[in-house]
Amino acid sequence: MKVQSRTNVNDTSWITGCDYLAQLKRIVATTERTIIVWDYKAQGSSQDHYFVIKPMDHCLLCVCVVTLPDQLCRDEILLGDDGGFVNRFTVNSDDFGLKQAKTKKKVQSQILDSKNFKSTKRKLHNDWVMKIRYIPALNCFGSCSLDSVHSLVLESLKRLEDNLPVREFAMPRGANTFCYCLKANVIVTGGDDKILRLWHPNISTKPVGKLVGHMFSITEIVTNEKDQHVISLSSAKVFRVWDIQTLSLLQVFHDSQGGPGDMQIYSMVYDAMHGMLITGSSVMDMYPLTRMVQDTKQIPHTHEREINVMLYNKSFRQVLTICSESIIKVWELDTGLQIYHILDPHGFGVELTCADIDENGVLFATGASNGTVKIWDFISGQEIKVLLEGKDWKEEDHWLQRLIFLKGHEKQKYLILALESNKTIKMIQGKEEDISLTVLWELPDVIPYLQLSSHTVHLKTKDMNDTIPFHAVELIAQKSFSQNVRSPAISTEVNCIDLLEAEGFNLIVAGTLNGMIILWNFTTSSVKDVYRPEDCFNTDPDLDPKRYRINDILFLFRTPECARKLSQDSICSSTQCDSSKGPQSSKGSKQSIHESEVKGEQTDNVSEQQAASKKHLAATTIVEAQPPLLVTANEDGHLRLWTMEGKLLKDMLPFTKHSAISLTSLYTDSCNKILLAGNMEGHVILCSIGAFLDPPHDEKKFKQLLSWRAHSLEIVQVAYVEDKQVVVTASVDGSVRLWHAVNGHYCGYFGQRRALDLTMSMDFILPCDVTECPIEIKEESKFTEKKQKYEYPLVFDRERWKNMSSMSLLFRRAPPKAFEVEHDFKYFKSLSSPKIHRCALEGFMTENREAGIVFGSLPIYRVPSPTSLRFLPLIGSESQKETGEVKKKGHVQTDKVTRKRSLKKTLVPQINLAASFFPIMNK
Repeated sequence: MKVQSRTNVNDTSWITGCDYLAQLKRIVATTERTIIVWDYKAQGSSQDHYFVIKPMDHCLLCVCVVTLPDQLCRDEILLGDDGGFVNRFTVNSDDFGLKQAKTKKKVQSQILDSKNFKSTKRKLHNDWVMKIRYIPALNCFGSCSLDSVHSLVLESLKRLEDNLPVREFAMPRGANTFCYCLKANVIVTGGDDKILRLWHPNISTKPVGKLVGHMFSITEIVTNEKDQHVISLSSAKVFRVWDIQTLSLLQVFHDSQGGPGDMQIYSMVYDAMHGMLITGSSVMDMYPLTRMVQDTKQIPHTHEREINVMLYNKSFRQVLTICSESIIKVWELDTGLQIYHILDPHGFGVELTCADIDENGVLFATGASNGTVKIWDFISGQEIKVLLEGKDWKEEDHWLQRLIFLKGHEKQKYLILALESNKTIKMIQGKEEDISLTVLWELPDVIPYLQLSSHTVHLKTKDMNDTIPFHAVELIAQKSFSQNVRSPAISTEVNCIDLLEAEGFNLIVAGTLNGMIILWNFTTSSVKDVYRPEDCFNTDPDLDPKRYRINDILFLFRTPECARKLSQDSICSSTQCDSSKGPQSSKGSKQSIHESEVKGEQTDNVSEQQAASKKHLAATTIVEAQPPLLVTANEDGHLRLWTMEGKLLKDMLPFTKHSAISLTSLYTDSCNKILLAGNMEGHVILCSIGAFLDPPHDEKKFKQLLSWRAHSLEIVQVAYVEDKQVVVTASVDGSVRLWHAVNGHYCGYFGQRRALDLTMSMDFILPCDVTECPIEIKEESKFTEKKQKYEYPLVFDRERWKNMSSMSLLFRRAPPKAFEVEHDFKYFKSLSSPKIHRCALEGFMTENREAGIVFGSLPIYRVPSPTSLRFLPLIGSESQKETGEVKKKGHVQTDKVTRKRSLKKTLVPQINLAASFFPIMNK
């Protein structure tokens, strides 16, 4: 920054550059012919005390300080001048006479001879040296000049002491400024040719990238290391923010303040701690740069096509995504960096439709539209097993909809349950020594038997290896049914499945397109319909047969380990609650979404708390697993929870900003504390179900906590990261986004240019395609009652009062009642609702000078049905009629007497009534 300074009483000069001496704790500045060293920490009159080093051979234009780690109480100063020389000065504490006599303290400045300092210089440019900087990461300095041949020199300090060749970067019309980005390891230069060039430090022949967009000469460049941004400034005071990784323009703004004398900005620096851009001209300006998670105004994109699969690997804390273009990508959750990707895993043009990760996270399986299945190593992405396409297969029949890994034993770890589009459920096995996968069995079609026979069909287990948890089954001899037993308007195909392998439970549940829930129980060798919507079998044209369609289904089962852990947590929470004096608000504690669940279990009665704690203490020793429950995501937008016997426990329509929207996906954590659901409009519904799963299943314990819009299009899958309390959503818009489960705040998306930050932030940020804020569901108090508010109170009607009298009861045809005779409620019967004119009144006269200033400016309105004179707009209706008739006849009254009579008849009641309304004005 160029500031006019007085080096002595008779001479003035411009400061051309300044820097900080880290070892000497002073400021060094350069003028045209001198070097100034100033003690900025001095107090009082000593602030004017500084040292001047002169003379200099050339006009100094720039300065920088080199702080070497092995030097104490000594700094190196690099200077650039108008002769193309780079000068090196060595200064230490002894050179400035820190141990001065007391008599010398009164001297404001001291002049030191430059020949007494250790210095070297070398001519590196044929024109002015515009900028000089030291780069510690490269252990070298850089100087730029307007010289087109020697535009930028990048070398070590030792080259100033010899004449050996140096690294030179040439560019047309030279360089005005440059900067170095450590993370990208590039040097950015800018000059009068209006082009930003990116150079590798070791490649001086050709730049690695160019940034074009400035219309004027580039004067300053700074870098934002954290966000990998370059901020450039032109001579027209136009700022441009660029992305180093993608070489794209992110932001453009300009400085429109200041007069003609403030047209030039001399210096610029970026404050990384506060995200502030600071510029210096005749004033100091600070520009807070907006933090944009999506980096650009474009919609976040993880894949170029819609997302088909999104899975979270808990073991490796990684996320697997697959798009309809059949590209597999694996991402690091904490940083958002892509680890690897696989192109066309099932062959060129074959779309991947489903996938699953095994329990240990070591393997993952993929299924395609042609029915092929492959098993991969998750760490390396190498193919392990494959199920080849059959010769007679048709693509539409064997389209895979769902894959689920089975636990199996050590010898049978390649076991997969697959659901095809032709409602066939298969078990696929892979042997250790064989690369190919084989189909062990297919479940028979049991829907016709369940529809027209009994609700339960018994199965016969085939003899197979005991190591397989799900044996092949066949139907016990049943009646044969024709193929047209189903209504053609209602489809009964299986749409989704889920699997439960636990102690005493080997279950497969299937949800159909018509809303039927089918449960395969391999422990009891039976299959039954848990739920059968009777309305779906009616041929009513007014009812949509797809309204009960099940889009996703899940088992809700809490293992004994999870139940024991939750009981211990509830004991701790109850003891803390006893020690606290008052209840805590759920809104105040935002640290965990599970806290509200624990607090919801606590009762207000102390005796109930003690009884509950005793039960939990007993449960810690012996915890029995409760029967599993079922939850379905339906086409009509409802969340429904069922028992294994088909009893509906909870039917909830999630609250969102819009009406009922079809639910598409479900997800629950390992201990079934929360339930996540995504819908067709891109909303995420977060519910607390931990207390609901504990018997008795009170529907009031099922609580919706949050609802927010994560995407503008349909959500394909949702996932929940328990330790980070982060929700991951995937949509058909091609993006996979991350959200805080506590408040629904946006974290970022996979594929963004900066690393993900999953820590809780106070800044509320939304993607550019979402404008709706998260909705927190607050529980209403049971004591609140809706009070009726009367919008129009009753008023006294004078016309009713005139028509009613005590004698009127005697002239009725029917004899009056004793209650009416004894109690004359004439006043109360005269009350009625006020007459409200639905149409605006038409103005007749606007003013009257004879009535005076105040009352003459009151307008007169025409009322269709004249009533009494108790309302101001009704006054003078007779005169309005008369004057209206005159207007209709086309006559013009010219007689002054007639006019005065008409006005007097009209205005006298109006003036009297208005005077009663304005007593002060009447006086």
